[in-house]
Amino acid sequence: MQAKQFLLLAGLISAACVPAAFAAPSVDVFGQPAAQQVGPIEQAARAAWRETMTQVATPSQGCFHASYPSIIWHQIGCSTLRPAVHPMPHYYRFGEPQTAGNGNDYTINTGSHHITSAIGTFPTVTGVTSEQSVGVPAYGDGGILGSNEYSVQLNTQFTSTTAACKSHSGCTVWQQWVYATDYEENGEGAIFMQDWLIGYGSSRCPSGFGSDGEGDCYKNSNAALPPDISPTALASLKLTGTAATGGNDTAVVTYDGDAYSTSQADSTLDIASVWNTGEFNVVGNAGGSEAEFNSGSSITVNLAVSDGSTSAPTCVADSGTTGESNNLNLGSCTASGGSNPSIQFTESN
Repeated sequence: MQAKQFLLLAGLISAACVPAAFAAPSVDVFGQPAAQQVGPIEQAARAAWRETMTQVATPSQGCFHASYPSIIWHQIGCSTLRPAVHPMPHYYRFGEPQTAGNGNDYTINTGSHHITSAIGTFPTVTGVTSEQSVGVPAYGDGGILGSNEYSVQLNTQFTSTTAACKSHSGCTVWQQWVYATDYEENGEGAIFMQDWLIGYGSSRCPSGFGSDGEGDCYKNSNAALPPDISPTALASLKLTGTAATGGNDTAVVTYDGDAYSTSQADSTLDIASVWNTGEFNVVGNAGGSEAEFNSGSSITVNLAVSDGSTSAPTCVADSGTTGESNNLNLGSCTASGGSNPSIQFTESN
């Protein structure tokens, strides 16, 4: 597919679109001091609660928050964000990258089974003491740069068309569920979805979508605004994306004792009718940037899905749709069947 720049969390449409970079906050996620610790029994209880919250549907469209130990979603105000640019992988233009992301990633593929939900986690994280988002020359050194800046992304394939394309020849859809730090305000993260109509053409974009000037249309969903989550705490972060035909698509981020969610109508892209491929990873924060972890870092990545099947999915190498990346080298990937088919791999430096 021809390489083009798209708005997700990596690329440039105009300098005005990209939020300013911010310094890292002095506290850990959700305003809690980084040094705060809980015992192993409490840790296990909170982990079980986080798992439960990935299965509890929000009562309606909108933004919600839940606090441990309650499993009740409480509606909160949504925010409208300026989309930060995320291009397609420049891997197609500048040669194969050596580290994860930017078209060099593992993705889960479920074949003819459509994915209705996906849960991305980092089961094991060792050696991570620092991280920074750095600019990449091929993308104009853009993004939200600095210490503790990163994004966690769950991305679909960008090769399928749906009714949202309105029969425009060559149009395909692309959806991303994103948690990003300091997206517009220092110390304030964001959980949202970004929607693309790629190759929509010269026609005016549908209502609510903007144009990137290259024939593509994009928009952000409303966002919930959790505080920043420290990159040293990735082992406790879960990102969940769901898609329901005729219903809502939902993005949920959970960490420690808090969960935040936002949703939009699936008819925005009709992604539920085609979703069979997923990419999940921690990468740079917008503008094609790279998440640079300290030497000696090792992160295990797991992506589990519900697709109406117990068959083992395919783990596809040299794939992925985000232009952002990290400085970790990919190990081998394993695929497992069961009630939630999954892939798992480790990346390290």
